[in-house]
Amino acid sequence: MKTRRILFLSILTAFCTSWVVGAQTGPYPPTAWPASRDAAKTVHYFVVGDGGLEAPSGTWTPTLNPLSGGDQVTEDVTIGGFPAKKVTGNYLNVADDEFQAWAEVEFLDILVQAYGDGALFNAQGAPRDFTFLTGVLPELAFPSGGQVPVEARNRKWNWILFRIPNGLRADGTRFIGSIPANGQGASGKGGVNGGTIRFEGVRNLIVRAVAFGPEGAFGTPDDINQFFPVDAICDPEPAGNLVTLDVNAQTASHVEVLNDQDQTVTFETNVGPAQDRRRAVRPVGTFLNFGITDTFLGKPCNDPRTVKVCVEFYDDPAFAGMEVRFGPEAYATDDQGGIAFVPASKRHVMQGTGQWIRRSWFVPALNLKGVNAGAYTAGPRFISENGAVAVSSFKLAVIRTGVHPLANQDPLADCFQDPAVCTEAYGSFAELDLGKDIRNGLDVGSSGGDQEMVVDLAGPENDRRQAVRAALDSGTPGFGHQFLNFAITGEALGPTSQDPARLAICLTYYDDPELTGSTLRPEVYQSESLGAEGLAFTPGNVAIVLEGTGTWRDAYWEIPDMKFTGVNQGPQAAARFVTNGKIFITRLRYAVIRPCGANAGRNLLEGCKPKVTDVTLSVVRTADGRVRLAWPAAAEGYVLQSTPALGGTWEAVSDAAAAEGEQWVVSVAPSGTRFYRLQRP
Repeated sequence: MKTRRILFLSILTAFCTSWVVGAQTGPYPPTAWPASRDAAKTVHYFVVGDGGLEAPSGTWTPTLNPLSGGDQVTEDVTIGGFPAKKVTGNYLNVADDEFQAWAEVEFLDILVQAYGDGALFNAQGAPRDFTFLTGVLPELAFPSGGQVPVEARNRKWNWILFRIPNGLRADGTRFIGSIPANGQGASGKGGVNGGTIRFEGVRNLIVRAVAFGPEGAFGTPDDINQFFPVDAICDPEPAGNLVTLDVNAQTASHVEVLNDQDQTVTFETNVGPAQDRRRAVRPVGTFLNFGITDTFLGKPCNDPRTVKVCVEFYDDPAFAGMEVRFGPEAYATDDQGGIAFVPASKRHVMQGTGQWIRRSWFVPALNLKGVNAGAYTAGPRFISENGAVAVSSFKLAVIRTGVHPLANQDPLADCFQDPAVCTEAYGSFAELDLGKDIRNGLDVGSSGGDQEMVVDLAGPENDRRQAVRAALDSGTPGFGHQFLNFAITGEALGPTSQDPARLAICLTYYDDPELTGSTLRPEVYQSESLGAEGLAFTPGNVAIVLEGTGTWRDAYWEIPDMKFTGVNQGPQAAARFVTNGKIFITRLRYAVIRPCGANAGRNLLEGCKPKVTDVTLSVVRTADGRVRLAWPAAAEGYVLQSTPALGGTWEAVSDAAAAEGEQWVVSVAPSGTRFYRLQRP
């Protein structure tokens, strides 16, 4: 009897405990996993550092790992009192060592402890859909996990729960938890690029913990997505975005050199080469710091922003061979003492050139509290390693976003991250000519994944050449190998670290009569805007349209913001090309148009541009039955005319021409027989 009573009480206790847990609702403190969790369900997780978050039960295992590299880079920061990972690329890719556990799970819950700042929202500060990438090539899914309420912008650590469907492939397997027989790429963890589930478009997102579990493992989104209020409302960001200090001219606008603690300095005159002596400041020790007066750029309670600093410093001949390094070192991440560090690889290495150097750095998600700034606000603190570097001027700009009147403006646009782009240190031309076996810094890229390529003879009977085309053949619907990729070899156009380049492209293709109407264009590439590197795309209307002349022809494009990081191609690459036909390319040339220096504006492919005196009117029937007429945009003043019969009266076409990329385009609905021509101005 006594035994039965104990058993009854144990069952009652377990029932009550389960009921109480299920009734819990947030907000939950960041120091423990949410109380709404179901401890009986399997959960995989990671916590940054020791974290202080203990696994609740034996069903929780630390099998998740945040990846870093390529376009899914993370950096270690401390913010809100805890170590964390900040996403500095486009994506947060999480690998699960035991991803097979989710092969039969219909819905997956993703629990995140994230810092409550602007990275959770769109550029206007409003909620946005959080999209996740699941599956492996060639079959991918992009489920939405929902939105984060604006109450999460509280400058605190928040628990956030996303719920995504684990959809089915054509073969009946689920996107998360299995690898199909035709899986391609780095899919060893059941996802893309070495991961399992990728958070899409989450630059500057800061996370402390991530956990995967089946539906209900942590409660419901309504349970979790409740948030503590912000401690105090901050004043709006001020109107200004720039502070400047000219040590040489002894003028300043809202910024001064700090001279205290471990960042004492000395001022010197007659620094520099004989023809350019200046007044400058040097650190006595290692650090050099600048204080912003009057909270001119904002307060520490304002959202972190990307800042750009532009510094002029002297590359003393005495530094030659000494590995003297100079650049931003540490910066504040929040107004509570959080700190992060700029990677040491970004510091400038002195060569002892005896010249003044003017260069810039971008620092993302910086809080204006500063490091050792005292009563001032500040940007990043600078470090001078193995030698005291003299600085003659300092400028700092905050890159505003959203609805601010100075949103997305760079007042230091003429200060480059790599001053060598203004010299002749880097090459400006690369060429691949398969017909002549020329590989001058450019070659056919790797063939595989979704970009299988074929090299073969092509062209008219009297001019056969070696050329390359997209394979386009695939056994998987919607996966047609429509891409071509080319590798830049030997850093022929300079290092990947240089500022985005204005790149001219000249491509020689076979205008195959059997492919009339097919298109080809450079499509996706890596770019950088205001310090943020990511994917960029050309508009579809820049594509060439085959006219079927049966000749080799040249096509020309200019892309103004090209990084040579490459897309699915290394060691370097420019844009990946996309086509809907088996168009052969025999020759490809790149030329960098430098923005400054002796070669500023020089284009080695100028001759490839369409000539205004050689205007060609192209006429193509489109898929919807209309007639598309196009001619070069550079041909200003030309008038499109038509007539129902040769020998008849030519009249101007009433349909207005629209500018599409490098062309004027008119699209007409055919009716009877019409002839068209361009009337020269």
